[in-house]
Amino acid sequence: MTTPPTEPTDVTKVTCIGAGVIGGGWVAHFLARGYDVTAWDPAPDAPEKLRRLVDAAWPALTQLGLAEGASRDRLTIAGTLEEACAEAQFVQESAPEKLDLKRDLLAQLDAATPSGVVIASSTSGYPMTDMQTEAADPSRLLVGHPFNPPYLIPLVEVVGGERTAGEAVAWASRFYEVAGKSVITMDREVPGFIANRLQEALWREALHMVANGEATVKEIDDSITEGPGLRWAFMGPCLTFALAGGEGGMGHMLDHFGPSLKSPWTRLEAPELDVALRDAMVEGCEVAADGRTIADLVAERDQGVIDVLRATGRLPKGGAE
Repeated sequence: MTTPPTEPTDVTKVTCIGAGVIGGGWVAHFLARGYDVTAWDPAPDAPEKLRRLVDAAWPALTQLGLAEGASRDRLTIAGTLEEACAEAQFVQESAPEKLDLKRDLLAQLDAATPSGVVIASSTSGYPMTDMQTEAADPSRLLVGHPFNPPYLIPLVEVVGGERTAGEAVAWASRFYEVAGKSVITMDREVPGFIANRLQEALWREALHMVANGEATVKEIDDSITEGPGLRWAFMGPCLTFALAGGEGGMGHMLDHFGPSLKSPWTRLEAPELDVALRDAMVEGCEVAADGRTIADLVAERDQGVIDVLRATGRLPKGGAE
């Protein structure tokens, strides 16, 4: 890999490939941070959907604080992938989670993007080692895994594949920081990365409880939002458990509660997602929504995240410089 032609602090033009929920969220984020954004998606109705998504996100982004010069007018929707990448200084790919599609698309992006420019994938599970196999220059391909919605949740997990250059990973991590993200740069590839694996463990246990009639969807959600979720908003599970040990900290907690690890409290094998469980989850969510539309819930979620970020003094910082 050649050295990236632009310093992370000098990037002004970002390309987003894929304009669904995640890709569109990235578009909104980069626009709000003051970048010129070019987007491309092969779906015929993608431009209209993307503009609606950005418009819906803009009130929340305005509350968070727009970077100088930030404007929805700085969005360009390209007609072809090649056009979208022609002047890119950074590329964020957010295509559907299909391995063959990712491999082919990343190879196309590598061919269409100027030499040295870093290309990141929003994949939520595939390691880059498995996705970079068809690219002529795999050294500039890496994972930049966001959380939904990318325009609100600060975290992005950055990790390269076996053929990714270390300088590409370092460049991407610095770029995301400049762009207002909270970055975890992983030392090695882990299936599902870090946060998704933790989310998945909680999700599987929730499915088991619904499948076994042990709890309703609303009870499960309330148990988090009214319980540990309040602590997790500013302190992770490890430090939270350390406090359970009092002055003795984590050592005392492990000595005291360690034997409970052998108790049958969790079932990490996923339950069979049969029709009955699927229907129970869908119906349970309808009950929990209590008449609120998806748009209502998105607005409620966005405002909730903003309130937590503001209350904990962690509003995103940075932008195009």
